[in-house]
Amino acid sequence: MVKEKKKQSLAEKINVMRASVMGANDGIVSVAGIVVGVASAQSNSHAIFLAGIAGMLAGTISMAMGEWVSVSTQRDTEKRALEKESAALDGNYDTEFGFIRDKYQATGISNELATKATSEMLSDEPLDVAVRERYGFNPKEKTSAIAAAMASMISFPTGSILPLVSITMFPQDIKMMATVIAVIIALSITGYTAAVLGGANRMKAVIRNVVSGLLTMFVTYAIGSLFAH
Repeated sequence: MVKEKKKQSLAEKINVMRASVMGANDGIVSVAGIVVGVASAQSNSHAIFLAGIAGMLAGTISMAMGEWVSVSTQRDTEKRALEKESAALDGNYDTEFGFIRDKYQATGISNELATKATSEMLSDEPLDVAVRERYGFNPKEKTSAIAAAMASMISFPTGSILPLVSITMFPQDIKMMATVIAVIIALSITGYTAAVLGGANRMKAVIRNVVSGLLTMFVTYAIGSLFAH
């Protein structure tokens, strides 16, 4: 019998999309900063390419491991919260009941209605409800550390390709400008996408993203220029 493939939850989808967008964004900024800095110091395309590749590989591993550690730590923290709340419900149910009731009542509803709502909710899924109200996360929404790491591992080098290709493939007299323009376009896309995922202001997110990328390239360009020969 063929097992039905388990569908990703909304939280898992958002987790993977977040890791993908941020991985691509970091790939663009990091490698753009590296290649622009090296290019401002020398015109050797081979050296620029090697520096970019080294940055791409180091960043890919770093981002993937960072996502894995970050999400794993989050999962461990959530697991510990579940254990603590389960023990609290078993050993001191009235206290947990009162905490949730008071929280509902603080929103403006009457004590009677808050008590009734708390009683009904805790009678169905007491642990999930108690954890959600006390710790602020839904135990049913699982995130995968491996999925986040894989998403970042793929997206970081993907984002890195654009500045790397621009700085190495364009003619010497326009390669710097071509790289800057390519990076601005790419960061506009990732900034807009991140804003959509987070429900933030699109224009502010794009401007913030582009400015941070330009600042990064300006700093590395200035440093590279100090060692130009």
